[in-house]
Amino acid sequence: MKAIDQVSVTFTSRAANEGFARGVAACFAAQLDPTLDEVADIKTAVSEAVTNAIVHAYPDCLGQISLRLRLLDGGVLEIQVKDTGVGIPDVDRARTPLFTTGGEERSGMGFTIMESFMDGLKVRSTPGKGTAVTMRKRLSPRAGLAK
Repeated sequence: MKAIDQVSVTFTSRAANEGFARGVAACFAAQLDPTLDEVADIKTAVSEAVTNAIVHAYPDCLGQISLRLRLLDGGVLEIQVKDTGVGIPDVDRARTPLFTTGGEERSGMGFTIMESFMDGLKVRSTPGKGTAVTMRKRLSPRAGLAK
């Protein structure tokens, strides 16, 4: 699919930046005139992906997280959250509901939540090099809006 528009931002893996990432994603998606439910879905998925990077990619230090947003043909929003942290040794296991490496306070539902709010989810990871989570969501065309 061809990209019509895109934006990328990089930020430090501080917990406060999770809200920043949510806001960036919502503002970028606004050009598609999403419904409030679609905005909530986007913000929730971005929150989960960024929180995973903060908690799991950099468990003992601060690192960099990149957020890339692309508007693709057909009203598709693509979101990539990428880190250069510890990586995931077994992506299939990590995507299993309730599995976590973050301790008792973590639910292990991050990938499951992302999948439930988005139309597609891909996770690529290399131990010691980082993880890239790519999500796509087709936004509904709004009545009365011409493309």
